[in-house]
Amino acid sequence: MARVKAIRIRTHRLVSSALAGGYKSSFKGAGIEFEEVRAYQIGDDVRSIDWKVTARKGTPQVKTFREDRQLTLQLLVDTGRSHDFGTRRVTKRELAAEFVALISYVALATRDRVGLTLFGNVTGLHLASGRTSSHINRLIREVIAAEPTLGPSDFAHILEERVRDRSRHSLMFLISDFQGLLSATDEERERVRSLLVILGARHDVIAVPLEDPFESELPSAGLLELDDPVSGKRTLLDSSSKRVREEWAGVAKERRAMLDKLLQRCRIGVIRQSTDGDIAQPIVRFFEGRARGQSTASFLGRRSK
Repeated sequence: MARVKAIRIRTHRLVSSALAGGYKSSFKGAGIEFEEVRAYQIGDDVRSIDWKVTARKGTPQVKTFREDRQLTLQLLVDTGRSHDFGTRRVTKRELAAEFVALISYVALATRDRVGLTLFGNVTGLHLASGRTSSHINRLIREVIAAEPTLGPSDFAHILEERVRDRSRHSLMFLISDFQGLLSATDEERERVRSLLVILGARHDVIAVPLEDPFESELPSAGLLELDDPVSGKRTLLDSSSKRVREEWAGVAKERRAMLDKLLQRCRIGVIRQSTDGDIAQPIVRFFEGRARGQSTASFLGRRSK
């Protein structure tokens, strides 16, 4: 597929030392893992003594651990119909595929594993984690080729599945324009928030909001018939009216603020991506911020340039 090949070539070229170095320093894997219990030796930290084994064997025994730097990345990608929209360089679906490709290539450089789960109003394809070039090529292909789902995406369902999954600590990216979530009821959004908090306590969760400039700034182009991909409702707008354009921008600002507030309350990372922006720079800035211990909230107001 030509689009997959173009994405693969473009994103592979973007894998730089800044990206790879920032990724490696920001995410240090699951920490340490238990290795064995052995006899106490002079110089061992007495706090590592396993008293149960010591009592059973009659001689001091200590637990030893080894550092585990390998990470598993879980990419949760929204396939709702709204992601086939785009007025600039790419559609939001292609932007999602570019992000998947770039972060996967960076992970591959450090031999980390990457898995993929597609979701919309139902959970779609799930690919177990892998760490080969051919595996990454398939991830890109599946995001591009996924059948778009109608209606609001079910964030609660996909997050509940992740909560029930008792797998080890991972780096989890939630990639979506979040229109389905913003169209949900207050109760549904609160459920999603609580699930993200639970996941954030077990995994390193990062939201990747996908945006298109048209959604926040309506051009003056006369009468426009717009189709809402979430509700299916059609609206006729006179974009030549300044009042209409101001109302459009005001609604977009309110929806953005709503999403920002929700993500802030979840205390998870955020990397915004735009269909007219540089895909690599927001990721580099995020890595740099984490390395400096910058708070999650500092990334919420930034747009891709």
